[in-house]
Amino acid sequence: MGLFSDDKEPQQVIIKGKRLKCAICGHDIFRPRKAQLNTKAASLMNLDWANKSAHCYICTNCSHIEWFMEEQ
Repeated sequence: MGLFSDDKEPQQVIIKGKRLKCAICGHDIFRPRKAQLNTKAASLMNLDWANKSAHCYICTNCSHIEWFMEEQ
């Protein structure tokens, strides 16, 4: 991982009071990160910073990514 990486330690994630499980393999340990949701218009005008972000949880078993618009 790089010096400026926003990767966090793998962990269990609770969403709306339920433990998140991977939709592919059923594993319940994820590495959280944020991802920018770029749009064509904002990218064209170099305004990527104005786009919304999503909260992502990457399964540590199979690497499937679960995406959420709001932080849980």
